[in-house]
Amino acid sequence: MEVGIRPVPFWHKVIGKRVFKHKSAGSQPHVLRLDPATARPGPYTGLGAEIAHWLGATFLKLMGWKIQGDWPDLDKAVLVAAPHTSNWDGLYMFAVAARYRVRLSWMGKKSLTAGPFGWVVRAAGCVPIDRSAAHGVVDAMVEAFASRDRLILLVPPEGTRSLTPVWKTGFYNIAAQAGVPLLLAVPDFGTKTFSFAAVITPTGDYETDLPVIQSFYQGVKGLRPDKFVAAG
Repeated sequence: MEVGIRPVPFWHKVIGKRVFKHKSAGSQPHVLRLDPATARPGPYTGLGAEIAHWLGATFLKLMGWKIQGDWPDLDKAVLVAAPHTSNWDGLYMFAVAARYRVRLSWMGKKSLTAGPFGWVVRAAGCVPIDRSAAHGVVDAMVEAFASRDRLILLVPPEGTRSLTPVWKTGFYNIAAQAGVPLLLAVPDFGTKTFSFAAVITPTGDYETDLPVIQSFYQGVKGLRPDKFVAAG
């Protein structure tokens, strides 16, 4: 039994549109482990998504990847994607999302969505952020979650492709302040296994929750193994 992980109440399994309440500091996060024995995608949503589903599944199969964990039917979540050691990580992550019939969103500079082709970047999932704004990136993403019915936001917790022994807090603060769960995506290049490992409800106490989150990444290797470490 892993330290710091409590059984999950039934209502935490019905998480599509539920607002997650923060707990007081010192309490442990609720963890919903996803069964690695199956890898069921999300429901059919149209021809375009189905073509993407086939392309993503075919690409991953050709590259020799095994997929684990059912899509947990979330409408909103911060998708924690680690390790992030190479630009190739994004390609694999979007292939996985296509295979699961899930539309991923990601943060990008506001300038990327300007101009005549800005709509293409938005259509690709970019959520624009204005780094010069006073309210900051976290507040902007909290507003984005509040204004949308569905949003699966991809956030690498390291914040960079370089070796980062200490993870950034942005991914956690966005989820905690927006009242949405953390969905742990674990691409292990050492075994060529991708897993949706768990859904975690943040308590609002980062120092307590982080070791529980990082426990799912122990022993995992990035494309560049020397660029990733998960403490905890």
